[in-house]
Amino acid sequence: MGSFQSARHRMVRRQLRGREISDERVLSAMATVPRERFVSERLADQAYDDVPLPIGFGQTISQPYMVALTCQAARIRRGDRVLDVGCGSGYQAAVLAELGAEVYAVECIPELADRAAQTLAALGLEDRVTVQCGDGSVGHPEHAPFDAITVGAAAPRFPAALFEQLRVHGRMVVPIGDRSGQWLEVVTRGPEGPVTSRSVPCRFVPLVGAEGFQG
Repeated sequence: MGSFQSARHRMVRRQLRGREISDERVLSAMATVPRERFVSERLADQAYDDVPLPIGFGQTISQPYMVALTCQAARIRRGDRVLDVGCGSGYQAAVLAELGAEVYAVECIPELADRAAQTLAALGLEDRVTVQCGDGSVGHPEHAPFDAITVGAAAPRFPAALFEQLRVHGRMVVPIGDRSGQWLEVVTRGPEGPVTSRSVPCRFVPLVGAEGFQG
């Protein structure tokens, strides 16, 4: 337990503070959520390495820096309703919940959705995170509008269906590009439409579904 806690604080100090992660609430959340609980036991010793790790079914848990960057860019406020698309292991959903958000997480692979829900429940987060198995590329319209949407898989084009589920002034953080690489984009829903700024180059697994990659 102590070694994981030490590794977690070292990760925050070296990988996050050492880069452009400056939001103290995000840094605190990253120092609190136990990433080792979201990977397999055989990979637990690598939980705080600066890399994505496999979680099965061709999917990964994003590197800690990318999770922190996404949460910082989404500007989560306590009480925000947040949609987490492609939640995978549930780690980013846990960080969002630690920031005080009400999180609706969608994962298209049933086994991963079940595992994420079990992990989150074991951490006492079942009241703050709802996990649903389904096509996250079309969002979660029954719980819209959202204050923020985070997308943990690469979209081939601007995800209009997700954008329409944002509140005015809501933020969406989404990697957009092809399968070989993307840009992590921050899109705000302005009164007259989307306002987009580009952040950093990145590489995510592809978003699959009606509004994602086909095949």
